[in-house]
Amino acid sequence: MSEPVISMRGVHAELGSRPVLRGIDLTVDRGEVVALLGANGSGKSTAIRSVIGQVPVGAGEIRLFGTPRRRFRDWARVGYVPQRTTAAGGVPATVTEVVSSGRLSRARFGVLRRTDREAVRAALELVGMADRAKDSVNALSGGQHQRVLIARALASEPELLIMDEPMAGVDLASQEVLARTLEEQVSQGTTVLLVLHELGPLEPLIDRAVVLRDGCVTHDGPPPRAVGQHALPGHDHVHPHAAHDAEPIRTGLLS
Repeated sequence: MSEPVISMRGVHAELGSRPVLRGIDLTVDRGEVVALLGANGSGKSTAIRSVIGQVPVGAGEIRLFGTPRRRFRDWARVGYVPQRTTAAGGVPATVTEVVSSGRLSRARFGVLRRTDREAVRAALELVGMADRAKDSVNALSGGQHQRVLIARALASEPELLIMDEPMAGVDLASQEVLARTLEEQVSQGTTVLLVLHELGPLEPLIDRAVVLRDGCVTHDGPPPRAVGQHALPGHDHVHPHAAHDAEPIRTGLLS
């Protein structure tokens, strides 16, 4: 049996001095689509940020493709779509330039070859943004920004796709495009771990739901039937509409 794509064992993490993860155990096997659910402050985003190295782990172990995360270097195998960001953080850039930054992990000496440019074009076509390739990202709607971020993650042709609330603040048309895009990736064997506020159009793709509460796993299995289309009753998520909520894009997972 192959190694899990993601393995978290007894993971503890703090933000500042506040404990956020309190002994998380989570395994994601090759080809699985796993959704992290839970109320604000439950540790969902911290959990995935700990996987990619943006949040230090105080105790426990994380492995990626069987390798301890602290020694993992093959980040081209991992695509990451962050939460609460705009595609260029206010910096002038075209759609193609932003998506191309996701290909740099595979580019030789930082120079994009024909195969790299083809991968960028394919990613743009997949999310329905090929016709906006030369446009400034600052002219895009919120849903289009999100499509560009996903195209950037897909440009490296990752084996593992990690997404933090990809549907938050996105119009219905873009939600449907993103759902079709993710379905295409899953059909090709991509492993997916994502934080969701609402299951929405992604519900049919989800193999397992992991519910967090106060930094602990309270459910790991089929999506809870009581949840329905919403991640949790009473969930007080704030959608990232306002520009002041945005964070600049990071072109590397560990930057």
